Parts: sequence; structure tokens; C-alpha cells
Amino acid sequence: MLELTHLLAFNLMLLAAWITPGPALMLALKNTLTGGRAAGIATGLGLAVVAALWTGAALLGLDIVFELFPAAYVTVKTLGAAYLIYLAWTMWRDARAPLAPAPEARGRAFRSGLILNVTNPKSVLFAGAVLVVIFPQDLTLAAKGLIVLNHLIVEILAYSLFAGLVSAPAIGRGYSRAKPVIDRAAGTVMGALGLRLLLDRESP
Repeated sequence: MLELTHLLAFNLMLLAAWITPGPALMLALKNTLTGGRAAGIATGLGLAVVAALWTGAALLGLDIVFELFPAAYVTVKTLGAAYLIYLAWTMWRDARAPLAPAPEARGRAFRSGLILNVTNPKSVLFAGAVLVVIFPQDLTLAAKGLIVLNHLIVEILAYSLFAGLVSAPAIGRGYSRAKPVIDRAAGTVMGALGLRLLLDRESP
């Protein structure tokens, strides 16, 4: 039976994982700094939707599919690594380009969040491991749906708060002055994460 304490424990695990610097947080940071608060929130929405879907997939046993078919895991992981390396390259390429508002920034930001988390198979493995530890095994379909909805809400709130903080005028002015350095530093981190994922031989 699902209890409030289960959800609280799950949310603490989500927030602990969320604040750990990784590709998702780096992408949200980049899109907020370049596209503003709306783009940051849109990125977070894309990331949140897929993260919640990965949790739903783990609740339905998709993590077992990756364990039974390692080739599927490797394929998704390779695509994810390639996307991270592509993002790193674009950050370096556009590091000295002046900031210019783009009318479709929110749409592109949302899609970038979707793509990043779709190509991150470790999300479903993480979700599967956390769910087994925290929740009882006899969950009803309604309880599983509530867990997914809870995950979605927590992610959206966290990324929205993050976008609001990062898009503060003082931070925006500082970013404009140091854009080449910040973009190339962020691109280096993103590229390193992509290479690490690509070269990671760990099986699901």
C-alpha cells in the first residue's frame, strides 16, 4: 500500500539526484542563460516529462528489458552520448556569438530537454533501483500513476525555481560579459559527460 512516507522518501531521492551536476542540469543552465527564464522553464518541462515517463516505465518493468537486451541499452546510451557531444560542440561554436532573442526559443528548449532525457537510459535504471528500495511491490495501477504524477510535479517545480534564480538580471548581465568563458567551460563539461557515457562499459 502506498503511503505518504514513501512519496516523501522518493522526493528526497529525486532532489538529491537533481542537485548533482549532470547533463540535465547543465542543459537547463545553458538554455536559461541564453534564452531567459521562459526557455529555462521550457527545458525543465521537457526534462520533467521524460523523467516522469522513465519512472513510469521502470514501474512497468522497462529496466528489466534493458537487462535482458543489453544491445538496446547500448544503442540508447550511444545516442545519448552523441547528443551530449553535439551540444558541447554547439556551445564552443557559438561561444562568441552575441545573445539575440529567438521567437522559437521555448519550443527548441522544450525539445532539447525531451531529447536529452529520452537518450539517457541510466534514468530508467536509476528509477528502477530507487523504486525497489522505497516502494512496496504490491502497488496498484492508480498508485503507480500517482508516483509518476508526483515525479512530474517535483521536477517541474525544481526546474522552474532554478530558471527563476538563474535568470535574475544581475546573473544575466554577468553572463553577457563572460559568455565566451562560461559557454566554453559548460561545453567542456558537457563534452566530458558525453565521452564518459560513450566510453562507459558498464552494463545495465
